Amino acid sequence: MKQVLASIRFLYQNVLEKPVPKSLNIKIKKPQTLPVVLSKEEVGRLIKVTSNMKHKTILLLIYSAGLRLGELLDLRIGDIDSKRLKIHIRQAKGKKDRYVVLSEKLLNILREYYKIYAPKDYLIAGAKGGRYSDKSVQSVMKQALKKAGIRKKATVHTLRHSFATHLLDEGTDIRFIQELLGHVRLETTQIYTHVSSRSINKIKSPADSLDF
Repeated sequence: MKQVLASIRFLYQNVLEKPVPKSLNIKIKKPQTLPVVLSKEEVGRLIKVTSNMKHKTILLLIYSAGLRLGELLDLRIGDIDSKRLKIHIRQAKGKKDRYVVLSEKLLNILREYYKIYAPKDYLIAGAKGGRYSDKSVQSVMKQALKKAGIRKKATVHTLRHSFATHLLDEGTDIRFIQELLGHVRLETTQIYTHVSSRSINKIKSPADSLDF
């Protein structure tokens, strides 16, 4: 449909040399697809089957704090506030700093991670101490999914989707979730209301009342 409209506009502007009719100035809405979400049990399996401490830390960091991939890779050691149980996210997608929750389980994993890798600058560092690569994180996720036997079309970002959905399932106010995710608009966060099981599970199918 979009290509057809573009062709007609081109005809008016470049061949007929006439103004494009207002009726052709239509905005085609992109189809809204729901995000893939893992269950808590599936996330637990991902973490459990990942034996490499750095890889385990990566997966748990993204899920437990709802981080974007870039936010994970930009984390410095000083961004972890173990006393206040917060993680400082600097200059995120909306160009604003924010704080996210630091899970106590993650803190324990981070302490083990520090003992093994002793990072100097970046929290998750590459082989030479520089920024870890996007592809490496994606590979970690792909391997974990395979080991855990999860066949959903999940990506690294699926862990962030799962974080938000699980909070919503547990009754967390959507505005708090918006703040944790760093969304500028509430409408962006509301997509998770469509995949949360909290409301759906309250609905009883009419088939359950059939007598057969």
